[in-house]
This record gives sequence, C-alpha cells and structure tokens, in this order.
Amino acid sequence: MLTRAFVPLAAARFDHHFARHLPGESGPPRQPRPVHGACWSDAPPTPVAAPALLAWSDELAATLGLAPPDDAAAVADVLAGNRLLPGMRPIAACYGGHQFGQWAGQLGDGRAIVLGDLVAPDGQRWEIQLKGAGLTPYSRRADGRAVLRSSLREFVCSEAMHHLGVPTTRALALVGSGEPVLRDMFYDGRPAAEPGAIVTRAAPSFVRFGNFEIFAARSDHERLRLLADYVIDHYFPEIGGGGPARYAAWFAEVARRTARLMAHWLRVGFVHGVMNTDNLSILGLTIDYGPFGWLDVFDPDFTPNTTDQGGRYAYAQQPAVAQWNLLRLAEALLPLVERPQLLEAGLSGYGDAFEREWGRQARAKIGLADAAGDADDTLVAALFGLLPLTEVDTTLFFGALAEVDPSRLPETGLPPALAPAFYAPEALPAAFIDGLRDWLSAYAARLRSDGVSDAGRRACMAAANPRVIPRNYLLQEAIDAAAGGDLAPLARLLAAIRAPYGERPEHAGFTARRPEWARHAPGCAALSCSS
Repeated sequence: MLTRAFVPLAAARFDHHFARHLPGESGPPRQPRPVHGACWSDAPPTPVAAPALLAWSDELAATLGLAPPDDAAAVADVLAGNRLLPGMRPIAACYGGHQFGQWAGQLGDGRAIVLGDLVAPDGQRWEIQLKGAGLTPYSRRADGRAVLRSSLREFVCSEAMHHLGVPTTRALALVGSGEPVLRDMFYDGRPAAEPGAIVTRAAPSFVRFGNFEIFAARSDHERLRLLADYVIDHYFPEIGGGGPARYAAWFAEVARRTARLMAHWLRVGFVHGVMNTDNLSILGLTIDYGPFGWLDVFDPDFTPNTTDQGGRYAYAQQPAVAQWNLLRLAEALLPLVERPQLLEAGLSGYGDAFEREWGRQARAKIGLADAAGDADDTLVAALFGLLPLTEVDTTLFFGALAEVDPSRLPETGLPPALAPAFYAPEALPAAFIDGLRDWLSAYAARLRSDGVSDAGRRACMAAANPRVIPRNYLLQEAIDAAAGGDLAPLARLLAAIRAPYGERPEHAGFTARRPEWARHAPGCAALSCSS
C-alpha cells in the first residue's frame, strides 16, 4: 500500500487520467453547442466574486491525502474555480440520456467541471469535480451555476449516504460564491435571487449510462468502444478476456452493482427523484443529488420531485426503473457485442441480484440474519403491506420495532414502544392494529423457530436501520440558517448524519418525526429540479 503524509490542497499533485486517455475537443469553452466526436470538452471555470468555504469533509480529505485547510480563503479560491493548480485541466464530459422515459439527445456536464484527479495514499484515483462552476459547452439554456439550497443538500446527503453504507459519490467542500443566482424554484413564473454556491464532488469516475448512449445514438462506434475499453481497463480490471464476451461480462457486473445500490436505497428509505439514464453511475454509485427525498411517512408511491407528476421515480418504482435504464445501456452496447443474447444474461442477472440483495437487507431490517426461504419473504412483504395503512414514520418504526418484545403483546392495541413512530397514534385504523398484532405474533413465532436471541435480533436491526437520516426539513433548516450566515445548524446536522446508527443522546434533535409545519413547506415536502 502506498503511503504519504497529508499535504495542503495547494501542494497536491493533480493529473487528468480521463482526458489523457480519451479523445476530447477544445472548441469555444463557454458556448453551449452540439459536440461531436469527443468524450469531453475543455471547460475552464468561471470565477466568482467572493468565494467562502462553508463546509469541509475532514474524512474525505484524509482519504484523498489532503490536510485540513490552514488557509480557508485560499482553499475557497481553488474550489470556486478562481484559481487552477498545476496539473489541473478542467473539462466537462459529453453524454446523453433518457429523461422521464424519453430520449433527450445531448446533455453533458452543463455546470459540472472536472478539475483533474488525485491519487490517494492507498493508490485509488479520485476525480475532483466542481458543480456550479459556470458555463460549459453542455449548459444548453442554463447559466452553469448552482444555488446554496441544492449545493448544501448535495454536500450533506453525500456525507450521509457514505456513513449509511450506501455506495455514493462523495463531497469534499461547500463554497459560497458571493453571487446571487436567479431561480424559479417551482417553475411558477416567480423567479427569485438565491445565494450561489459550488460543491466539490469526488468519485473514482463520474461516467454514467448516458456517456455510452450518446455515442450509440450517433453511431459513433469508435468512441463507444474507446470509452468502454477505458472504463473496463481502469475500473473493472478483474474482467479479463476480450471481444464481445468481455463487454457482456462487464455489463453483467454493472447490473449487479446497480441491483445492490437499489436494495440499499430501499433499506434506508431514500428516493432519488430523477433516475434518468444520465443519473445512473456506471460504477453503481449514487450520483447527482437533485430533488431527492426520504421516506418520512412510509408510502411506496412517494416521490419528492414535483416534475415527476406520474410517479415514475417513486420509492417502490426505483428497482424497476433501474432495470429499464440498464436495458437502455444494453441497447447502447449492442454495437460492441453484436448479439443481444450476450447481454440478456446481465439483464436477467439484475433481477436475481436485486431479489437476493434486497431479501438480505430487508430481513436484516427485522433482525433476521439468516434466511428461512419463502416464509421470510412473505413475512417481510406482509409488514411492508401493512405500513401504508396509516401514517407511520419509516425510520422511527424500525428503530422502535427493535425495542419491542413481539412475544409479549398487550391484551389490546399495540406495544407502547411503537407509539412515537405514528403521526396519529390515537387514530390508528382497526385494520392496521389487528394486522400488525397478527404480524407481530407471526414474527415472534419466526424468531422462536430459529432460536434467534433478542440480543442478536437487536444487533442485526441496529446495523440495518439508521436512527438519523438527513430529512428534508432538517436540510431546509440548515439551508435557511446558512443563507443568513449561520453555519452552526449545518455543522450540527453534519455531526449527526456522520453517526447514523445507534442511540446518541446528543443527536436526539435529529431523530424526531417530521413536524407538522414541514408537511407542505417548500423544500420539505417536495422539490423541483430547479437548482
């Protein structure tokens, strides 16, 4: 393993692996336009007026081999795009995508600019990207900027997902731009100026399904092959062989990673909100945090995205959407494999992998480390079928369930330990009470049949069910405070989401039900793609 001392950001050695290995172009860097025959375009950041460092991830910095900022102003200058360091070559990637089920043509990094990459002390290469750093050739009709509202949400959620154990891109820093950005938050014809910000994202690669789709759509098979070979060589080195079989084996691994990601999303109650093909990572990471949300009330049909009127990207639809997106990726890869049958194994493998992974994670949510066949699947499905009958807080319910002894039910009603999870505990439907009592009895029988100890059950549940998630109302409170210059709520929220499992008295304020004021509040109940 490689080791080295932590270095200040200004002394870090940057490279640009993607740009060195794949064809790019150097047309007008801030002129939105069609780009052909290139995987990337030169895209220098547009400087901002008064950059200020608002948040920093010490943990990610340590992973990257970076020292904590000793000069916040100098770090903000670099991570706002005002100053380039030696070795940096800012570029924006070319890709397309299916948006809400329709082919959208060229999309690309419209406000995301990769500065270059760093080799971490463990030898892992990480791309460093600024989101909101100005116009690129792919900005279309937008301004290339981002607001504090969306940037803070992405920074916090990236940190949260990592500590929840969900594969994700990461965020290193949040920088205020010192400039206002005009946004129409709900597309209702009432735009308003909001504080601007830039989030520094990091990932081994930001390549997504859409990077391959754009070349397939243009019949640019040469660059399609170059990109696929690059990704396999550098991110899937375990896949050997050559020719069509190699591409098929790689696609099957992408499908497996995607299935695992979907199971994690369901486990923690995360809803991405905009699962277009350009928002699915080829590495199986959560990528592009836009109008995401979390299940406060358990509702399989919940979507946080006001643009998603049909609920295409609702919580329970996400695994099926991921499979649909994989089918689009398979279509894009057809020129490389020639025979569809070679990709069909990967597509069918997705379903098998998802059922296996979700079954494991769902069982863990109720404390069953070992599977007992179809009976466990039935037990889990019965519980998830009951929860929508009333307003139950998803996160609190599974935390409370761990405290319940299902073999000792009260003569009537439900165990008192469950009451804090219900939004209207005094008005629970009789069908829900009766159904959950029956379920708890069946659950107790299942635990007895395998001799599952109470301590073992609780430990399994504690590891699978977070106590703290970045609920939308918590994020909105941090956003409102930060917009007024108060970063303390953001710091407290970050401390809580970095320790999401187990009871921590100091984080009690982050484990409550969604307050009533947040039920319909902007930024809390629903969000738009405006950011």
